[in-house]
Amino acid sequence: MATQAQLPEGRVLIIMTGGTICMKPSPDGEGLIPVRGFLNQGMAPRPSFNDGSMPEPLPVMTTATTKKYLRSLRTPPSTYSRHIRYTLYEFPELLDSSSISSEGWTQIATTVQNNYSLFDGFVVLHGTDSLAYTSSALSFMLSHLGKPVILTGSQASIFALQSDAEGNLLGSLILAGTFMIPEVCLFFHHRLFRGNRTTKVSASSFDAFASPNCEPLATITAMGAEVNWNLVCRPRSIARFDVLRRLDTAHVACLRIFAGIKPEMIAGVLRVPGLRGLILETFGAGNAPSGEDGSLTAIFKDAVARGIVIVNVSQCQSGSVTPLYAPATALGNAGVVFGHDLTTEAALTKLSFLFALPEITYEDIIQQIPLSLHGEITESSTAQFSHPSSKKPHLSDPQTAFAALGYAIAKGDVEAVTEMLDGDQYGLLEAQDYAGNSVLHVAALGPEKRVMRELLKRGASVHARNRAGNSALFLARRMGNGEMVGLLERGGAHLHVEEVERGGVDVGVGGGEGEGEGKGRGESNGGVGGVGV
Repeated sequence: MATQAQLPEGRVLIIMTGGTICMKPSPDGEGLIPVRGFLNQGMAPRPSFNDGSMPEPLPVMTTATTKKYLRSLRTPPSTYSRHIRYTLYEFPELLDSSSISSEGWTQIATTVQNNYSLFDGFVVLHGTDSLAYTSSALSFMLSHLGKPVILTGSQASIFALQSDAEGNLLGSLILAGTFMIPEVCLFFHHRLFRGNRTTKVSASSFDAFASPNCEPLATITAMGAEVNWNLVCRPRSIARFDVLRRLDTAHVACLRIFAGIKPEMIAGVLRVPGLRGLILETFGAGNAPSGEDGSLTAIFKDAVARGIVIVNVSQCQSGSVTPLYAPATALGNAGVVFGHDLTTEAALTKLSFLFALPEITYEDIIQQIPLSLHGEITESSTAQFSHPSSKKPHLSDPQTAFAALGYAIAKGDVEAVTEMLDGDQYGLLEAQDYAGNSVLHVAALGPEKRVMRELLKRGASVHARNRAGNSALFLARRMGNGEMVGLLERGGAHLHVEEVERGGVDVGVGGGEGEGEGKGRGESNGGVGGVGV
């Protein structure tokens, strides 16, 4: 059994932007203000954040070219026999979240980009007032994301006697350092939500956020984390992580319809100089008054004719905008775009994101709004029926399924791999064998590049490491498999900082037969396809 010092550790960068979580009363008694030194004052004294091991400082890129070594801490072992080693970078100016803007979002995004190769995951500490807006914005700004970026905060300061801060921060830290969930997420009150599906629902309750139209991606319980892998969105193209540095929020407005609203009020908003888009919060399933003799509908139609994109979202927390009633149909006929179940926060940041794309046309934007770019909207799907293949093996449990997939990958059987993944019920892309090898680890040592390409296009994580701390890229490089190396790097893979440090160490590729006892999402009792890394 491994000692605590030998247990693997995930590395996480905490990015402090400000917010209630780091606040103390001001000296003049005028209220709470953000304070510096959060790592030393708020985390180091707490045993759940500090096992007392005093690890070496960790490098952090404070700009694209400036590296600083910052104090690091390490958690005690988690339920998953894993430490989380982390450091914290504080922004030069700590903000109340009501002051966040597109510039602040860009600052967060570029900090993630500059440190992407140095850490396994990222936790962003942020005020709660605009947390759903920032989570939504970052989900569009961070493209081809392969690592978790988890935003959190608290309703009470970590220095308060009764606070939700410690639970929210510790849960975020463990999830970011343990599970390779490649999304921008929001963690609050034991639940991990997709960031662009969230909205703040309470100004005082610790259960302050909800995701009405999308189930949580994970839930923290007394037994650990339960991850709903079937909901997790993965990169579906072979491309490197990249950042769109600024959203065009200056030309998008939001307007809430209310009973008795005057057409001239809406007309005034739609005539604001430079306005390019409007998020229209309507009643129920997308309804709005038409005005006397259709005057209000005519105003919308005129704005659309002038090239203004109007997106119809519901004032209701749950449900979807649909042409169910005549008023909603009238808006659609006027050129207003149905936002379906987009939250207001997601609709505003998505439209700002689309406006920021180079050379995008009005027609392109209209087509993109109802489509899911990063899981922000529920797309309608048509049921498809087909007869099961007679070639497909009987996969009655996760162990059998993962073992069968591993052997098919090792043999380079593209057809069998595709069939098994098409009918996957067990989350095989997250599966590991007894040594922590994922499907990409097996493919990195296999003979068939088409298998690797298929796995990457289905979202298999290029950043997963086995229990020896090795990534698929590391194995492919050690085996001298140039084609696999090139494909993995095009898919965003990079060597982990620990792999770079021990670059010449023999990874010990075994040639013996494995027992084929993969356990799906967690551990197993045997190897896969003869791989013993």
